[in-house]
Amino acid sequence: MTQTMDSGSSAAPSGTMGYELPWVEKYRPLNLDDVVGNKDTIDRLKVIQNDGNCPHLLISGLPGIGKTTSVLCLARALLGDAYKEGVLELNASDERGVDVVRNKIKTFAQKKVSLPAGRHKIVILDEADSMTPAAQQALRRTMEIYSNTTRFCFACNQSNKIIEPIQSRCAILRYGKVKDEQILKRLLEICEMEKVEYTDEGLAAIIFTTEGDMRQAINNLQSTWTGLGFVNPENVFKVCDQPHPFLIRALLTACQEGDVDLAMDKLDEIWAKGYAAVDIVTTLFRVVKTMDRIPEATKLEFIKEIGWTHMKILEGVATVVQLGGLIARLCKLSIDPKQFQQDSSIDIKGKAGFRTESQEGANESKRNNERRGE
Repeated sequence: MTQTMDSGSSAAPSGTMGYELPWVEKYRPLNLDDVVGNKDTIDRLKVIQNDGNCPHLLISGLPGIGKTTSVLCLARALLGDAYKEGVLELNASDERGVDVVRNKIKTFAQKKVSLPAGRHKIVILDEADSMTPAAQQALRRTMEIYSNTTRFCFACNQSNKIIEPIQSRCAILRYGKVKDEQILKRLLEICEMEKVEYTDEGLAAIIFTTEGDMRQAINNLQSTWTGLGFVNPENVFKVCDQPHPFLIRALLTACQEGDVDLAMDKLDEIWAKGYAAVDIVTTLFRVVKTMDRIPEATKLEFIKEIGWTHMKILEGVATVVQLGGLIARLCKLSIDPKQFQQDSSIDIKGKAGFRTESQEGANESKRNNERRGE
């Protein structure tokens, strides 16, 4: 039998891997003490938990950093055995219309439930920034009418998409990305519980692919272990389907040395593997930040050009030509500017030794004037 973490989740026998819960659910924290990262914000939730009077909450932050899990832990601590009857959890990205507010939420708010003294029913709206403005306006009135019996908790990625009247009624908590060392600690715990074979470089590769997203880190760990049976960098990048940093590093090194041909060969190699343009340029940005051999001034220019190309790709121009233009600009930053100075005898087409008709006419006129002077 595989063991579980102290969170109290249940485990399936190792022989029934196909019927086992995803690890992200299997090891989901059940209390606030087990939530990883954002200590200051979690401490504020613990104060609410100890006080027992939960206000309306608006929690914003990037995906996979524990927003919904924190609210569920808080609701579980406040309501105890009445948790199932006293909590309504909705994903607002799927159920985001006015009908949901008028039917499901209003019906739940009107329902009578036996709760511990001084406690309230809790409505959890995940991805609340996906709700339509009309639904948010309807929800505002519902919050006012049923505030004596029901509390609302909103989890969203962008708090600016929540209308101002709702924001003003909520205590706003902002979550940041989970630190790499905190993700590593949790991955090591899971590896020990699941008897996962890994290398340190393999776990570092998982952390590189997730950028502070704990949920994605655990999913990538399970996918690599289940699919390939060993967690090392090669397997991680194969499963996660992201450009390998070694290839990206070689491309950037060629750009730094001004070797356009080699840089374009590396780009063609990466493009031939079928990676999307946005994945390539995103990995370029993440790798260039960590390359110590690139001088600071050059690194700043590289990041500026990569950011500009990322903007163009998001606008829809996601072609290899766009990436080729980026490589050309990066190489140009490392080439001596004197190589770009044109000789005065080069015409507007850039072909040395060929003068334009206007130049030849001017020279002929000059020679005629000299003859008249003689």
